[in-house]
This record gives sequence, structure tokens and C-alpha cells, in this order.
Amino acid sequence: MHQPERMSSLELRASAGLAGIFGLRMLGMFLILPVFAIYASTLPGGQNHALIGLALGAYGLTQALLQLPFGMAADRFGRKPVIYLGLIIFVLGSFIAASAHDLLWVIIGRSIQGAGAISAAVTALLADLTREEHRTKAMAMIGSTIGLMFAVSMVLGPALYETIGVPGMFALTGVLALLAIIVVARVIPDPQASHFHSDAEMAPARLKDVLRDKQLLRLNFGIFSLHAAQMAMFTVLPLALRETGNFAESQHWKVYLPVMLIAFALMVPAIIVGEKKAKLKQVFVSAVALILVTQLLLTVLIGNFWGIVAMLLTFFIAFNILEATLPSLISKLAPAQAKGTAMGVYNTSQSLGLFVGGAMGGLLAHYVGYFAVFAFGAVLSGIWLWLAVSMRTPPAVKTRMYHLATLDAPRACELARQLAAVTGVAEVVVSAEESVAYLKVNMAGWDEEQVQKLIEGEA
Repeated sequence: MHQPERMSSLELRASAGLAGIFGLRMLGMFLILPVFAIYASTLPGGQNHALIGLALGAYGLTQALLQLPFGMAADRFGRKPVIYLGLIIFVLGSFIAASAHDLLWVIIGRSIQGAGAISAAVTALLADLTREEHRTKAMAMIGSTIGLMFAVSMVLGPALYETIGVPGMFALTGVLALLAIIVVARVIPDPQASHFHSDAEMAPARLKDVLRDKQLLRLNFGIFSLHAAQMAMFTVLPLALRETGNFAESQHWKVYLPVMLIAFALMVPAIIVGEKKAKLKQVFVSAVALILVTQLLLTVLIGNFWGIVAMLLTFFIAFNILEATLPSLISKLAPAQAKGTAMGVYNTSQSLGLFVGGAMGGLLAHYVGYFAVFAFGAVLSGIWLWLAVSMRTPPAVKTRMYHLATLDAPRACELARQLAAVTGVAEVVVSAEESVAYLKVNMAGWDEEQVQKLIEGEA
């Protein structure tokens, strides 16, 4: 059987470097999450909880609005120039927020931070620098780095609050983004050629089909709801922990550290069961149900310290599982030729969820009360659970991509027909424009050797 080659040193350097770019940027974004509500309440305007929520979620709106334009600009003007521009905008927003003396300027700074929406450009550059067969691993490196930065931020944020405060964290965010610019310039290789990759980039022509796909819409609503509930929670949880725990916010890391470690440890076996035992839907639905339970219980436990800690733990167990399984479900359910477009819509839905969660959480906390924030999360989670239960069971497939020699359209159609006839191949798209074959193959078994023979016949 054919043994796939390992990632080259250039691919490893590009993948690690771009994962670092994402990590440096997201660390700065996440650091303030566990302490911002407390800090904002001390600023002029901070007595209006609605403004606190808007400041937390503002970056999600500009990020959602500008992700697609930045991706299109990266195709036209080059990957690195667009990444530089996005990081410079992000630096500007960070230093504006750091120097703000009231919530209005914090909101402006956060909005400018989000306007540096480079994720699509970074993903496109990664696709240029990695071979098709290694792209999934490279994307996984980025995903795991973002998850790690979130966990580190939840622990590090409260500790930094005592030493440098939230303005210092915003300034640190700007410095980290400046370092990211240096990494792009010095560490990330320049691609020999840039072209469109349908597995990694959004194609406007495919957008209508993706937005009409009811299965994908369920998942998009899911990631929207998950991040809306999370952001809404953090408009009030830091304040509730301080009020009920009787210890300083700088000590809140003592809550978040064990919560994050336990949640990660319990996530791993759930993912293994879902992927290896083809029980992804069962694991997914159970995690959504757990999110709903935590939101419902928090409406009555928000005044109890240990109740809050227990709900944080259950929330992040479910959150970690869903963050890992949702991209996998997108990959399994999206048409092979529209995976990049499906992921683009998914990422935009996530950003919108951050904005809506922050804005609604702040409004409800100010005008109704803390419990209403979690009632909002419960409503979203309840709708999501209903949609998840009725979701089509995802096929037990995995995606494979193969680079091809240059071939014309008739030969591409013939190769697609031959590959579709191979045992275990569920879906095939052969792109003459990209010189790539995209396959979805059964996890239970597929004739990899025959596929390889057909692919090598085109070399």
C-alpha cells in the first residue's frame, strides 16, 4: 500500500509559523475575556452593562463583515500584503483600546481590531505552501493552537490583570501583533505561486449553494449559538465570581485552570468515540444538550459560587467537544468542491455569534438581570438541540486530496468517473483548473491502492 510522504521542512515551517500568527493574534483577543467585565465597570460608561457587552462583542461584527473582502483581496493583491495590512489594522485597534479612558473608545478600538480580519488570507497562504495531502494536518495545527491560546488566556488573563491591567493587555496584544508581522516576513516562506484552492478558500459562486444547504445551515446556527452563549456568559460571569467567591479577580485563574484541564481531559475520549466508532452525531447531540443544561441551571445558580464553577466545567467540556466536532461535520457534509466556501460561512457565523452574544448579554444584564443572560443562551441552545436531533447522520467518510498533472476538462471527467467506481469512494470532484482530485472515502475501508494507481496514471 502506498505510504504517504511526510510534510516537508518548508511545509512544517509554514504550518507552524502560520499557526503562530493565529495564536499570537487570538491570545491577545482572548486575554481580556475573564476580566473585562470587571475592568469595564470602573470606566466612565461602565455602569451601563449594555455598553460592556457591546465592547466585548464589537470585534465580532467587523470581523464577520470583512472576512470575505479580505479573502478576495488576498487573491487579487497577494497573501502577505493583505496579512500585513490586517495585522497593522489590528495593532492600531489594540493601542486605541489600550489608551481608552471610557467605554466608547474601547468599543472603537475593539471594532478596529476585528477589522483586521486576516483569517481567510492566512488560510489561503497556508494552502499555497502545503501540498493537498498535508493540508488537513496543517489546518489542524492552526485549530489546536487557537484552542490552546484560549485555554492559556483564561488562566493568564486574571494573573496579568493584577500586574498590567486590561490596558496593559491591550498594549500587549498590539505588541504580539507586531511580532506576528515579523514572523510573516522572516519565518513564513513566500509561495512560488498563488492560486485558488476550493478546499480552503471561499468561492462566491458556491455561496448560494452552501447557504441553501439545510444540513450546513444547522451547523452554522450551531457555531453562532455556541459563541453567542459563550460571549454572553462572560459579560456577567467575572462579576458573579467576584461577588460570590469573595476573592480578588486576579485569583480567578484558580478557578479557570482546573476547569480547563479537566474539560480538555474529558473531551479527548468523547472525540475518539465520535470519530473512531462512527458515533459523531450521538456525541455532538449530547454536547449540545449539555450546553442547554448549563444555561438553564445558571439561571438559578448564578448567585452560588460552587454552582458557577460546576457549570463552567460542564460548559467547557461541551464547548471543547463541539469546537472539535463542528469543523469535522462541516467537512463530512459539505460538497467536496465547496468545502472552503462552507468553512468561510461557518467562520462568519462564529464571528456574528460573538457580536450578538456580547451585545445581547450586555443588554439583558442591564435591563433584566443576570439570569436573563443565561435564559437567552438556553433559548439558543434549545433551538440548536432541536436542529441537531433532526440533523442527518453524517457519513463515516474522510476527505482525501491528490495533486494531478495538468489535464483538460474531458480527461478530468473521465478520471472522475474512474475514481467514482473504486470501492469505498463516496464522492469525487476532479478540478482541471486546480489540477486536484477531491475524494470523500469511507472510513470503514476503501481501495486506496487502486485510487493511487489511477492518480499516478495522470502524473
